[in-house]
Amino acid sequence: MNYVPLGKTGLNVSRFGLGCMRFPSDEKEAVRMVRYGIDAGVNYLDTAYVYGDSEVITGKALKDGYRNKIFLATKNPTWNISKHSDFEKYLDEQLRRLDTDYIDVYLLHNMNHNNWETIKRYDGFTFLDKMVEKGKIGHRAFSIHNTLAAFHEIMDAYDWEMAQIQLNILDVQQQVGLEGLYYAAERDVPVVVMEPLRGGYFFTNIPEEVKRLVAEYPEKRSLVEWCFRWLYNMPEVSVILSGTSTMEQLKDNLRIFEQAESGVMSLADEKLIRSIREVYEANQSIGCTGCGYCIPCPRNIPIPEIFKLYNSYQLMKTHPIDKIVYRDALLPGGKGADQCVLCGACTSHCPQDLAIPKLLNQVHEEFVKSS
Repeated sequence: MNYVPLGKTGLNVSRFGLGCMRFPSDEKEAVRMVRYGIDAGVNYLDTAYVYGDSEVITGKALKDGYRNKIFLATKNPTWNISKHSDFEKYLDEQLRRLDTDYIDVYLLHNMNHNNWETIKRYDGFTFLDKMVEKGKIGHRAFSIHNTLAAFHEIMDAYDWEMAQIQLNILDVQQQVGLEGLYYAAERDVPVVVMEPLRGGYFFTNIPEEVKRLVAEYPEKRSLVEWCFRWLYNMPEVSVILSGTSTMEQLKDNLRIFEQAESGVMSLADEKLIRSIREVYEANQSIGCTGCGYCIPCPRNIPIPEIFKLYNSYQLMKTHPIDKIVYRDALLPGGKGADQCVLCGACTSHCPQDLAIPKLLNQVHEEFVKSS
């Protein structure tokens, strides 16, 4: 296992972090898998209040001395907060569930528009500071499924010690993306990556051209391994979370991360990843190139970002995160496609001659309907 310093926290963490959201239904097997991973060198575990019985199972797995071998991260259910004291109420419940006296890294969960407003309204910052003083948590962090602009605002609002973002070979310009990763690095805030395989959803229907690209490449690795390798190649990425549901998946991840060092990708390797990405993106529904000529919109609609969400959603409709980001991050902040007033300012500048107002309406109807 390869280890790196987690920014200014002083923690030395494994590049592979065990995500505890997708445990098998058999509790004994889940405990066995967690301990197997720890015995193999994994020392960063990530769970959350909202992950069903994950915290309870994780707590059981960390008995018999295993708690002292790892750094434990969990997340506050920010959407349940209605007053300042609620923050600590839920933290105390989590400590009981996990059967531990402290959390190494405590995250404010999913900084979408409403949750971020809750943090500011009920002073989640003072809560975090007080919990560090009390010894209930070690380090202060947040997770986010939101826009790059929102990430900038949140990053600059507080002295965070870690940020958790979604990033993978398809999401380089989606949500926080690579630009957000570099923004955090400039501020010496380490990044933990979630959804490195988009929950495994973009492997359910791998395009034949992608299979061919991987099979014919001289260096023989699986698509899963290329996805992880692309991430750990970047020194700005500290920990890569992977939730495993079977022992087979866990063992394969451990094999992949045996040599998880930064700077291992050649120029040819990077070209392969770009080619794979281009195949997936060739199937996008809206021909937006992200040039940005359509903005600023008079109604402040982030048009290219909305189209990226829609195209990503069309690739893997079984994975709802793009729809969730639209509903929970853009709509509440008055950034949804429903703000379009059909002024036509965007269409006159679009080099692709897209019927932008019509497409915005199409996106909005698709994203707000029940699924």
